[in-house]
Amino acid sequence: MLAAFPYLTNLIFLPIVGAIALMVLRVDDTAARFITLCIGIVETLLALTLLGGFALGDAGWQFVELHPWMPAAGLTYHLAVDGLSLFMVVLSAVLLPLCTLCSWTYISKRVKEFHVCLLLMTGACVGVFVAMDLVLFYIFWEAMLVPMYLLIAVWGGPRRRYASIKFFLYTLAGSTLLLAAIVALYVHEGTFSIPALMQGDYAFDFQCWIFLAMALAFAIKVPMFPFHTWLPAAHVEAPSAGSVLLASVLLKMGTYGFLRFCIGLTPAAADHYAPLMLAISVASILYGGFVALGQQDMKKLIAYSSVAHMGFVTLGIFVFTQAGVEGALMVMLNHGIVTGALFMMVGAIYERSHSREITQNMGLGKHLPAFMGFFGLFALASLGFPGLNSFVGELLVLIGAFEFNTWLGMAGIPGAMLAAAYMLRLGLKMAYGQPASPAGKGWGDLNLREWTYLLPLAFLTLYLGIAPGLALKVVTPSVEKLLTDYRAKVHMTMQAKAVPTSPALAKLDAHLAGKTQGEVR
Repeated sequence: MLAAFPYLTNLIFLPIVGAIALMVLRVDDTAARFITLCIGIVETLLALTLLGGFALGDAGWQFVELHPWMPAAGLTYHLAVDGLSLFMVVLSAVLLPLCTLCSWTYISKRVKEFHVCLLLMTGACVGVFVAMDLVLFYIFWEAMLVPMYLLIAVWGGPRRRYASIKFFLYTLAGSTLLLAAIVALYVHEGTFSIPALMQGDYAFDFQCWIFLAMALAFAIKVPMFPFHTWLPAAHVEAPSAGSVLLASVLLKMGTYGFLRFCIGLTPAAADHYAPLMLAISVASILYGGFVALGQQDMKKLIAYSSVAHMGFVTLGIFVFTQAGVEGALMVMLNHGIVTGALFMMVGAIYERSHSREITQNMGLGKHLPAFMGFFGLFALASLGFPGLNSFVGELLVLIGAFEFNTWLGMAGIPGAMLAAAYMLRLGLKMAYGQPASPAGKGWGDLNLREWTYLLPLAFLTLYLGIAPGLALKVVTPSVEKLLTDYRAKVHMTMQAKAVPTSPALAKLDAHLAGKTQGEVR
């Protein structure tokens, strides 16, 4: 019964149809907020049902929807989900009602249009993670660009025009490269079907060109150093909900692209360029950490911390070990939860102080204990404190990095230390710092609406930190299948090319050989 219901279609088009209805209806600001909240609650229930119906231990595609679309052009309406994409779909849906609540009083102009953008963003984001046709994927990839641009340009801060144009130009440049790679794959194989393309046998040189085009597009979206310069400006100027969606979902489209396309479609090229990708990942971790340490603007600090966290994700992906890739997926999920919560909290304190400067928001521990309790929880989670959700992913990534190379693992350690330094500095100043003005004494603590959107994120932070086993059961089979396919394809391509395989593949071969011997015994 679960498989027969078109969950994925509903998850994509419920918010899109809601956005269209909202545009047509003549409703006041309060009604627009309630309509979006109701759609968000239904969207969340659908996503949780999808999560509950997902078959653990199955590495294949689930909840498949396949219909002819434009047969003459080889296009199909093909949707599916697996362990690599499930959590991103659920996170996209769950954040919709939470973003609506955190924007309830923050957004006071053109309220209906703001919620239309929020709904369109959610539908497009879900579409990116479930599309099994490259053209469908590209349509959703591009569709999220316009509402995100509008969220920054219309409801952003004083430098919103600069930030929105920079965001648009960077992502558009990446999209152009992605489109070129999609067209080249279609000309080579005659299909846009992602599962069919994953079965293709591509020459090494062809893989390298496709990999470079796609990797640059995804590196901009992640963003990896040195393609990150659009991110701090976009985060600082975007409204809270925009920053949440940007950090929690949009950045993950790039890392998802690395997993699904760069490893799935061009494994030999991914293996060949792995040293370069690992070097850039370490640079992102160190650069993001050092720059975050010197920030006085809370949003800018969290934005640069995202560059470092995303560096951990790509580090885990390109070591090609079970622990590394599982860790990358866990960091993607947990960064979405924790960083989204931190941006919501910055928005909440901004509504009180009208400033994002740390010096204007110090000494809150005495006056806003509930606020500082939540902020402390999310700050500790962000720095990877044991028992909280981010610890699991970062630990697995570091294990994967050490399995690959001891020096590479050692290079990632300073990133964890820098995260502790900048998050503790921020948390301690906000809790115990000498306030610049006595205004904090008059600010109210968290209200019911703020409790409502923070509690679910706090629950997930604790639950995934204490009991990550269920989440790992979802991702492990798909990661095993991804790495097995990667290994087989790289061997086949390199034997045809008579080129030696990389140290990463040699490590994976040895790991899998040892695992097989253990199973035999």
